[in-house]
Amino acid sequence: MSMIDLARALPDYAKDLRLNIQSLLNETILSDQQKYGTLLASAIAGGHLPTIAAAEAEATAKLTPEALNAARAAAAIMAMNNIYYRFGHLASNKEYEKLPARLRMNIIGAPGIEKADFELYSLAVSAINGCGLCIDAHEKVLQQHGVKVEVVQAAVRLASVTVAIAHTLRAIA
Repeated sequence: MSMIDLARALPDYAKDLRLNIQSLLNETILSDQQKYGTLLASAIAGGHLPTIAAAEAEATAKLTPEALNAARAAAAIMAMNNIYYRFGHLASNKEYEKLPARLRMNIIGAPGIEKADFELYSLAVSAINGCGLCIDAHEKVLQQHGVKVEVVQAAVRLASVTVAIAHTLRAIA
């Protein structure tokens, strides 16, 4: 099942989501690797199995095994990092921010695909998970790689619609 097919199951009150996912999947501002990697990482972050399955189907047809793995890895590592770093940022006791994380994050240094694309997936998942510190860190790396703000915005738009579809379908199940 494709994302468009999945979106057809949305109720009429969520028609905008149906239209948005169709538009976003047809946009050309993101490369296929950026678009479908972001889609998959975002679906995984949304945690709704039918949305994940639809995103997997879309992504498998467009991405290399390495890019599929990187998208999954971005969702996994950001699930951990977003909680850890958001805690340090939000805690009143700033001593936590001074302590080393002592968490393995090797995938960030060697994602198996272009660093900028992995950072884009990570930023999208960080936006979903609400970690401003991680958003800023990934956005800084993207700037260093010359990624335009329009590309970042397109990825976050795709992430927001993907997760909105997941939440809406979960609510009506």
